[in-house]
Amino acid sequence: MDKNQTEVVREFFLSGFSQTSSIEAELFVLFLFFYVSTWVGNVLIMVTVASDKYLNSSPMYFLLGNLSFLDLCYSTVTNPKLLADFLNHEKLISYDQCIVQLFFLHLVGAAEMFLLTVMAYDRYVAICRPLHYTTVMSRGLCCVLVAASWMGGFVHSTVQTILTIRLPFCGPNQVDNFFCDVPPVIKLACADTFVIELLMVSNSGLISTSSFVVLISSYTTILVKIRSKEGRRKALSTCASHLMVVTLFFGPCIFIYARPFSTFSMDKMVSVLYNVITPMLNPLIYTLRNKEVKSAMQKLWVKIITF
Repeated sequence: MDKNQTEVVREFFLSGFSQTSSIEAELFVLFLFFYVSTWVGNVLIMVTVASDKYLNSSPMYFLLGNLSFLDLCYSTVTNPKLLADFLNHEKLISYDQCIVQLFFLHLVGAAEMFLLTVMAYDRYVAICRPLHYTTVMSRGLCCVLVAASWMGGFVHSTVQTILTIRLPFCGPNQVDNFFCDVPPVIKLACADTFVIELLMVSNSGLISTSSFVVLISSYTTILVKIRSKEGRRKALSTCASHLMVVTLFFGPCIFIYARPFSTFSMDKMVSVLYNVITPMLNPLIYTLRNKEVKSAMQKLWVKIITF
């Protein structure tokens, strides 16, 4: 196939959720609520951590603030376009915009996977080596680990994007999802994509599955190392919120990326879970189970009212 043929498709149609105007209007209100809630919750956590001296000096809450920032970025990659498409009959996205969306989706998504792994390590040190916690998890190391998470996400996303843009697209151009992601876009290529799919599944699937295994192993190790029942109860209570986030985020990612790129009818619903719902729920999961964050939020609210 010559070079000109690869440039035939310059825009894609996103299938979205429905073609019925009344249903899309209702979905617009629902997803707008999700998106606004994501912003309010995550910005509140970031401001709370930044304004409270104790939280700001704690490695755990420093990492939590960075997780909230990643959640904001992650939801913003897809949600604004999704909301705009609810109001448009033709859900178009240019080839260039599609590639950019794909790149940032995997950049932020992989960075969040790595950061969640860092947060599990932080909990391991805090619970299993409490006397050395402040020495091991210094602010400098935390900054390095956060930067490494972003760098890991950048490398992963660059590989995925390069493999995608090297493929020819000459039709059809209907992306069977509400955003551009590797699996539905690769299916539209006018070439044999078996090797490319294998490389991508090995990349994305390996990252999501191995990170999930490492996370579960770290929490299991924490519980095994603690002998007393009271200690295990406290450790489980501390790690419960992390386990909820891990399950909500990694479960759908493994389902989507750790298998051949075949389309299932439930793929869109699974995509909603990790693209829309999880970034919104993270602030609730961490704040509802965390007395220190709730106390800091109350102090912040008092300061705002009395200002």
